[in-house]
Amino acid sequence: MTQNFQPATDPALIWRRPDGSVVACTEKIKVLRENLEELRQMAQDAFEDALLMECDEAQIRAVFAAVISELHNPYCPD
Repeated sequence: MTQNFQPATDPALIWRRPDGSVVACTEKIKVLRENLEELRQMAQDAFEDALLMECDEAQIRAVFAAVISELHNPYCPD
């Protein structure tokens, strides 16, 4: 199954489980949205700080992407 990218702020974003079924619990969706907004704001602040310290924008974005790609799923059996 391919998934179209939707920005975290898109209210039409539909969260799915690994099997493709929809996460429909209102509280879970609320927590996901709140967490993403906190993450977005923290990343924006860090991005602006790095720019003010004269770091290269492309490098900042690459480092942020690397940090995200290196996140570990503690619930997945190794």
